[in-house]
Amino acid sequence: MALIYIVEDDKSIQEIEVLALKNSNYIVQVFDRASTFYEKMESVLPDLVLVDIMLPDEDGYSIVRRLRNDPKTRRIPIIIITAKTSEMDMVKGLDDGADDYIRKPFSVMELLSRVRALLRRSAEDTEVKLSVGSITLDDERHEVTSQERVVTLTLKEYELLHYLMHNEDIVLTRENIMRYVWGADFEMESRTVDMHIKTLRQKLGESGKQIRTVRGVGYVIGKDIIET
Repeated sequence: MALIYIVEDDKSIQEIEVLALKNSNYIVQVFDRASTFYEKMESVLPDLVLVDIMLPDEDGYSIVRRLRNDPKTRRIPIIIITAKTSEMDMVKGLDDGADDYIRKPFSVMELLSRVRALLRRSAEDTEVKLSVGSITLDDERHEVTSQERVVTLTLKEYELLHYLMHNEDIVLTRENIMRYVWGADFEMESRTVDMHIKTLRQKLGESGKQIRTVRGVGYVIGKDIIET
């Protein structure tokens, strides 16, 4: 389930985008200015960003350039949404690093089509093997190894580990883990996340100590084993 960030200050456009994307089973978070968007990017990275060109504190071109210049965010797919219609405006957005653009006003079908196409292309370009310390996750084979030992995980444990490893060294809140692994509308206690982390650590053996608890916040995975 893809996580999409929308950077848009026009409430009516926000509503259209959010409704369309949520109805297509995407997880969506909205920001009406660049500053709050950047704050969120420090904790959880999305699978795709929709960014408006005209914002109150920073223009969309600058946001695109900043994301492309940061090694952590340079591969995130970006679609610019703009009311500007000149060819030069479009070319500038693409030259700055955007993957696609949509002109206002747009249809819901066009929005969803471009989002699906970009996420599909991004998935094809994504590395199928993730490694953090002594843990390796091979998404193509759906296989996890810990210190070169194959580990059998449930589907949710696998998705949880994938989410942690995809966001290596980034602290993930329990809320975001629940929304990503179990879905935005899934009602459950945060204790469920803690129990899944516990069993995941046990199955990973010594490597499970790479998953660190950030008290009062959530969890983070890193290369180093945390002694307890």
